[in-house]
Amino acid sequence: MAGRLVLVVGPSGAGKDSLLDGARVALARDSQFVFQRRDITRPADAGGEAHRAVTIDAFDSLKAASGYALDWRAHGLAYGIPIAINELMDAGKVVIVNGSRGVIAMARERYPNLAVIEVTAPPAILAQRLAARGREGADRIQQRLERSGSGVDDHPSVFRISNDRDLATGISTLVSALHALAA
Repeated sequence: MAGRLVLVVGPSGAGKDSLLDGARVALARDSQFVFQRRDITRPADAGGEAHRAVTIDAFDSLKAASGYALDWRAHGLAYGIPIAINELMDAGKVVIVNGSRGVIAMARERYPNLAVIEVTAPPAILAQRLAARGREGADRIQQRLERSGSGVDDHPSVFRISNDRDLATGISTLVSALHALAA
């Protein structure tokens, strides 16, 4: 493939969605970058990232028909990255997806040119952001914090962004990383 897949991962509350939204705006006029939406089995109006809402039956049908390049289940939901990303990469595009740390090994097998950007933040900031979302109670937030440690190995294709400052700095750091990966 002439292009590259960039998997953006990190714990809940690290700010992946905010950074991706900002980078999407910053790179809107640069046609080499494509921000691929995920299919998720949650309602479109559930908050968080812009995604394509699908039912579990539709998800399972698409998966059975090899409609996903990558898919996984987490937090009671199913997530899928459409197979159309392969055509985009064949055309030389840098395809950026909001992924999961648990799918990195599978992605490396399928996409040898994979790059991973891990977005992190200190536990106190994660807790504050999770509470501010208002989607979960204290017990669920604590469970997410316990799982927030890095599950990403020290591979040459892994880049880490500590999203512990202002949003503009985080977006700028992500955009710089994406430009470096496209070079």
